[in-house]
Amino acid sequence: MRRIGVAGLVFWLAAGAAQAGAQAVVGKYARPAPLAQYLTPCNAEIALARSGAPAAISDHATILVLGRHGYETAVRGTNGWVCVVERGWVAPFDLAAFWNPKIRGADCLNPPAARWVVPVYTLRSRLAMAGDSIAKMIQETAKAIRAKPLPALEPGAMGYMMGKGSYLTDQGDHNGPHLMYWVGTNNESLWGAMLSNSPVIAVNQWFTTKTREASRFPPMTIFAVPVTRWSDGTPAK
Repeated sequence: MRRIGVAGLVFWLAAGAAQAGAQAVVGKYARPAPLAQYLTPCNAEIALARSGAPAAISDHATILVLGRHGYETAVRGTNGWVCVVERGWVAPFDLAAFWNPKIRGADCLNPPAARWVVPVYTLRSRLAMAGDSIAKMIQETAKAIRAKPLPALEPGAMGYMMGKGSYLTDQGDHNGPHLMYWVGTNNESLWGAMLSNSPVIAVNQWFTTKTREASRFPPMTIFAVPVTRWSDGTPAK
């Protein structure tokens, strides 16, 4: 798992996919932290969210910030992109670091990604901030997908995670710039991901391990490709 050429890994992999399963239930982050630990002052969160992508994109994007009841629109953009600072609970449900209050992942989503990701992340964040259990989050997310208040994934959904100030994992340098692509498949080999010397990393959107709960969700893989520069153009060493 520790085979990336630049600084870190996609946070849901680096933060514990190899430790998922039992440790996701009984490990260091088995329970939610106090609510205040997940919050960031509004202006600081806006700045971090914008840092996810180059300014040519993020300067014109809609910016979401996390409030006490979930994500709220802080800035309305004009280019269809949405920038948001992710927390650990938007990653796979069995992630060992699911409730890690330090996670801050600046992500700028293109329009196809925003139309799917934002409603899903908004729902999960609202449930998390309300103090709901992971089991209830699984239930409510699966129900929303079946009832179709959540939209279908569109082709071409991708996001920039190139923010220098992100905190993606407790391991190593805590961060690593990369591009992400959402694809409606469970077939990692489709992109040659996770193979020897391949730069492509893959993780299932819903679960890092095989579980009967996975059958309640549509196929969905996030493919990630590390890049060598931060969004401000400086090299990632």
